[in-house]
Amino acid sequence: MRAATREAATQARKAQIMEATIAVLAERGYAATTFEAICEQAGLSSKRLISYHFSSKDELMAAISGQVVADAAAFMRPALDAAEGAREQLVAFIRSNVAFLAAYPGHVRALQQIVLNGVPGWDSESDAAADRLAAMFDHGQRSGAFRRFDSRLMAMTLRAAIDAAASRLLDEPDPEACADELVETFDRATRPD
Repeated sequence: MRAATREAATQARKAQIMEATIAVLAERGYAATTFEAICEQAGLSSKRLISYHFSSKDELMAAISGQVVADAAAFMRPALDAAEGAREQLVAFIRSNVAFLAAYPGHVRALQQIVLNGVPGWDSESDAAADRLAAMFDHGQRSGAFRRFDSRLMAMTLRAAIDAAASRLLDEPDPEACADELVETFDRATRPD
């Protein structure tokens, strides 16, 4: 039982560090996200509590980007699971993704800082997301729900559109209008001839 208690305490500390890191990234930017700033935000007494769990800032940033992606996936999963058919999945993907961006602006700002500063590891997360979208488009093409197009290019275009919308949502939060416009755009772009 002691090992389980120790493991739970370790996971709680890591979660505390990651939550504080997201807040510091979102509020102060990448350059100001130091172990000292994270300690201050988390109420930790020593940087060693961070370096015990993360050997470098890059390792911590890779963990943050993975956490943001995991949080987005968990948020979006119910809508995606409820969608039947390729067109409905596309709509659910767009709407639930925009809803996540609106609900978690700190996550959005933190991830933007990671991407803008070229932290190693983000490319693989981005490629995996594009691969999943391309598979959804391929399935839709096979079922006749979508016209023929380059699925990988369309996936990258959709990701880029949502990423651009994220910045706008931070300044002008109207997720419903944003989702409506993206749904209309990609419905027109993918519908069969």
